[in-house]
Amino acid sequence: MSVVTYIKESFEELKSQVTWISFSEAQKSTVVVALFSVLFALAVFAVDKVFQLGLEQYFNLF
Repeated sequence: MSVVTYIKESFEELKSQVTWISFSEAQKSTVVVALFSVLFALAVFAVDKVFQLGLEQYFNLF
């Protein structure tokens, strides 16, 4: 099987045998993923800040 044949068959399979979600459902899912990504980034930032402040206080004792 050549690479070109493999690519052609792969695209044909994507067109005919894969069930795609609707555009509006994809938009909603994208918004949900974006919101959770932002919330997770804020949570990681908060934990990092707490550790930073805690370590600064610890090392200022010496």
